[in-house]
Amino acid sequence: MALSDLLYPDNPRRRQELIQLHQELFDCMSANFHATNELARVLNEHLGCTVATIQMRKSSTVKENCDIIIQAIREIQHQVQKIDSDMKEKLEPVLYQRLYDIKEPELEKIAIAQKVFSIVLGEATSTAGMVAIKLLGSDLITFTVSKLVSLLAQIGASVLGGISITVLGLGIEMILHAILGAVERNQLLVAVRSYEKHLAEFKVASEKYQRAIHEVTTLVRQQVQ
Repeated sequence: MALSDLLYPDNPRRRQELIQLHQELFDCMSANFHATNELARVLNEHLGCTVATIQMRKSSTVKENCDIIIQAIREIQHQVQKIDSDMKEKLEPVLYQRLYDIKEPELEKIAIAQKVFSIVLGEATSTAGMVAIKLLGSDLITFTVSKLVSLLAQIGASVLGGISITVLGLGIEMILHAILGAVERNQLLVAVRSYEKHLAEFKVASEKYQRAIHEVTTLVRQQVQ
């Protein structure tokens, strides 16, 4: 047992708590990578986009992995904005406004969108129109994505940002460099509080993000079958 553990017996428990919180963050990040790739696949396959898939870098820091997701999400936002611009350019103003009219039946909106993609892509199924309307007319690309990006940026800039995304590097990078137990305990308390605060918000935002993408991908699978 380390000297600091003898002086401050609650430190081993706090270490374990910190490792558990880090594992939760890792799992959440991993799920976000998967969801982002699912959305990229749908955009590429049905709307003619060219969004690159991403991969978690397990040897990198939390911040570096946050930056990877943020960059991918911003590319998706850019592609969706381009889709919106194509709609606006190729549709008469009245038809374009109907795409955002909450009173307009969704099937009518899908049919309008499909016409545009038939022009842009040469041919397009109703799935293309459905995906476009789900992305343009939902909170996925506006509030849900923006909230996730904001939290990813906060996590990257926080005390968590410099930690390795893998749990194995945690003790060496954050704990074992502290010689005095008092310093170590202070670091642990700060880190645990930071994890708890950021992880609580991040998990909620991630679940909304993943759920929104799941709804779109599920609808696509149902259309294709």
